[in-house]
Amino acid sequence: MQRRNMFTLAFLIGIYANLIFALGLAGLLYKNYIYFISIIFLLTTVVIFKKSFLNYFHFILSGKFLKIKINRNRSLLLLATLLLLQLAINFIGAISPELAFDALWYHLTLPKIYLLNNYIFHIPGGLLYYSDMPKLAELLYIPSLVFGGDAFAKITHLLFGVVSSIAIYRLSRKFLDKTFSLISVVIFYGNLVVAWQSTTAYVDLARTFFEIVALWGFIEWLETKKRGRLIESSALLGLTISVKLLSVFSLFIFSVLILLKKDYLKEKIKNLVILWSISSLMVFPWLVFSYINTGNPVYPFFESIAKFNSFSFAFLNPINFILEMWKMFVLSSDPISPIYLIFLPLILTKFNKLSYLLKNIALYLFFAIIGWYFVEFNGKNIPEIKGGTRFIMPYLPAFSIVISFIIFNYKKSSIQRNLAVLLVLVISISTILFRGYASVKYLPYVFGKESKGEFLSKHLNFTYGDFYDTDNFFKNNIKKSDKVLLIGFHNLYYIDFPFVDESWVKKDDKFNYVAVKNMNIPNRFLTWNLIYFNPITKVKLLSAGGQEWRY
Repeated sequence: MQRRNMFTLAFLIGIYANLIFALGLAGLLYKNYIYFISIIFLLTTVVIFKKSFLNYFHFILSGKFLKIKINRNRSLLLLATLLLLQLAINFIGAISPELAFDALWYHLTLPKIYLLNNYIFHIPGGLLYYSDMPKLAELLYIPSLVFGGDAFAKITHLLFGVVSSIAIYRLSRKFLDKTFSLISVVIFYGNLVVAWQSTTAYVDLARTFFEIVALWGFIEWLETKKRGRLIESSALLGLTISVKLLSVFSLFIFSVLILLKKDYLKEKIKNLVILWSISSLMVFPWLVFSYINTGNPVYPFFESIAKFNSFSFAFLNPINFILEMWKMFVLSSDPISPIYLIFLPLILTKFNKLSYLLKNIALYLFFAIIGWYFVEFNGKNIPEIKGGTRFIMPYLPAFSIVISFIIFNYKKSSIQRNLAVLLVLVISISTILFRGYASVKYLPYVFGKESKGEFLSKHLNFTYGDFYDTDNFFKNNIKKSDKVLLIGFHNLYYIDFPFVDESWVKKDDKFNYVAVKNMNIPNRFLTWNLIYFNPITKVKLLSAGGQEWRY
């Protein structure tokens, strides 16, 4: 995919998501409208990329792909094979039912609730406080749920990993040949955290895609000095922030790079104004939405100053920095490739030998690592900003490109180059084997040997907030006219009956059942009759003889 196509695709996705947002705000989140907008999006995409599609089809049908140089370049063939194997394994996880905690907590639950109510709205209470934050990726999950359920949402997220990889390859081609550009992709896609994210309906791969294309535009602005490139980059950065608010840190990184650029002060100020105004404009509707509903444009950030009592200047201690880096690269549950830790000192020592554009990519990377470390070290008690390795993942494309360039600049057939390439291959193969083993549990479902209910009953974590109607009791006994008050529930995505949760129930809300999970029955409902208990999900269902109650 060429440079212009990649940028066009990013903006098309942003427009599509914001049209879904507009439907939701207008209370028009009905299937027919979603179908209409989705068809328009698909037709527009086909028309814009028609020439590229036709060229690819002609290339395949003509048999020319059999004669391409990849057959004569074993390195390219090996690298492409590793990427395809990883993609295939990731796809197995993507088409299987969702198990990931945050996806079942809010990434999928919020789109589902919006669809049930046909509009996007503020959800009060302490459970779904993310409802007011920017959610560009979750907006894309709304049509995904309409067309094919959580599997479509997971495939959408997987595809963001694919287009991110294509963007890495295209940006690498500015500095590297085909083989080492592909090595950049293998370094990135061979991360366990990337492989895991490709099987979930999280949003971090969407953030990664917009982030790398924004960086690409910024680098082209530095190269060509065309202000239009800076405008594109700023808009894409705004879309990145619209995926995840924490991406605002990248706004500061780009600002520092502008200030470091050798230029007149007046030009620097102009460029900063462009960067901040356009980026802010892209995320502005979400900030207004949050402010109207909560009085805080960046809710839930800064709601409790007490949370920031964990701040400590101990983060300046280099030993703490080394320890946090070690934890991130080696000890995380979904670790980042150790090749980054190995090459970080080399990037520092070889920094002066990098070209002007690569120096800016390296600086962008250094500032990102420092920012991640600061947040991770001082945000231990702030769940909204703490997320481990997946929060550094959007910056791994830049890291991968710089590492590949360093390997590329070793002499051909040198021990350093051969060992570095071997390390890349070993890590990629290790990820394939590890994720392949982790994906074995999906195979009975994928091959139809196990139903979705059977799969979820075996693999959901019911002691840690998950729920599923394992025996279809709720499906068979709760009517559409009923309402169940939920107490002690957390991950609500798989709830398919009318409910109101304790976190947002308000005075005079009506219900005729109470479901209590993993806890004792509250005193106010001790007189109700226990009519059902599930030993797997630990859910108790209470009834007051069919009477309707008000909260």
